[in-house]
Amino acid sequence: MASSAKRRAVGIGQNPEDREDESSNDGSQDGSDSEEEDSNDSDEEINEEVTVDFEAHTISDNDCNGIKKLLQQLFLKAHVNTSELTDMIIQQNHIGSVIRQAEVPEDSDDEDPDEVFGFISLLNLTERKGVECVEQVKDLVLSQCEKCCPHSVAEQLEETLNDTSKPVGLLLSERFINVPPQIALPLHKQLQEEMAEAQRTNKPSGKCHYCLLICKTCKEAKRSDSGRGGPQKEELMFANAEEEFFYEQAVVKFSYSVQEEADSCLTGRWSFDDVPMKPFRTVMLIPMERMDTIMDKLKEYLTV
Repeated sequence: MASSAKRRAVGIGQNPEDREDESSNDGSQDGSDSEEEDSNDSDEEINEEVTVDFEAHTISDNDCNGIKKLLQQLFLKAHVNTSELTDMIIQQNHIGSVIRQAEVPEDSDDEDPDEVFGFISLLNLTERKGVECVEQVKDLVLSQCEKCCPHSVAEQLEETLNDTSKPVGLLLSERFINVPPQIALPLHKQLQEEMAEAQRTNKPSGKCHYCLLICKTCKEAKRSDSGRGGPQKEELMFANAEEEFFYEQAVVKFSYSVQEEADSCLTGRWSFDDVPMKPFRTVMLIPMERMDTIMDKLKEYLTV
């Protein structure tokens, strides 16, 4: 199935080819003079900031590997069938988009000019009750909620996920860490328009009362102001900056550690002043009626 341009989103970011090398080069300006002389040419290329145009396209079969890779970075070693989840996203291509580089020069070293840099989609979990990957996602968030939250909160989440009269949609918004957050605004606008059209035409995932979001977060342990030896205060930081606005509107929210799982997406990259960041996943349940408030925040802070 051919992929057609849907919406263009422009962002200023680093060269996409450098996204995997960036973590190993943070703080290169503090290196010795001899190191700078030996790697002057390579450092100049890695540290150079360039304007990169990204383009949103309709999801197609060709995006299978890219979407699956991003889902694996989200779920890590969790028992979720990411292959089946990817197939569902592709089959439901009337809702969602993939991000690609707008123009790839002919002499580029990029082996895959159609590489997926990110995607957004929403799957109605209630409509797909009983599907293996759907039940696995529900089991994952419920089991973690039982570990992290009071019984009343876990009970509320379970009741919501099982209430067929008020469908819950799983919002999936993943991208490479150095793709700028400004791209999120047009992607979410497009998604809202597609959901409205799907509801009007009775297509899958059109009508949802709640939005379930699982996002990549990190925490850095900080000393409290209560004095030496006091408890530590941890600040939650989001891999996708815009998801903080979703967090503010969530009626259920909790974070669980993925410290013991190999998280290549965050390793090294999320480290400041030699303080390691502890990787988490944060789950949020947001009423769809609050989406307008969230979109207003996105427009306020992400408009280019």
